[in-house]
Amino acid sequence: MKKDQVPQDSCKSYDGHKKLIYAVDDTGHYQGVQSSGWEVEGFATEMAVQQLDEQLNEMKVALIAGKVSPIAYYLPFFRFDLMSLAHATGFFQWQIKRHMKTDVFAKLSVKKLNKYCEAFNVSLEDLKQPVIKE
Repeated sequence: MKKDQVPQDSCKSYDGHKKLIYAVDDTGHYQGVQSSGWEVEGFATEMAVQQLDEQLNEMKVALIAGKVSPIAYYLPFFRFDLMSLAHATGFFQWQIKRHMKTDVFAKLSVKKLNKYCEAFNVSLEDLKQPVIKE
């Protein structure tokens, strides 16, 4: 993309900030250019955030009903996916899925729970009894 073609669509997701985009200048060299957003990128970001919010609401209902453990609630709350939470905790993805079951979660050791506390940056008390935000 040429320097003068960098989108300046003022996306809501940028919240008034600018993003650095690399574009080709008149001499053919890459140069950093500030962008206030691109409409297509903004739309995709809004859709992704909307989907995460829907997942969070589903997990909130399931947590209150006792169908899932707090880990399932905190996953979308802190914008994790299974892979990123696996990297943050050192657990395998299949283990995290098991830990989302209430009966398995209830039997987890403090050592394992503390790995989730560190990843989510919450106390052990908040991990066990999350404060559900409206």
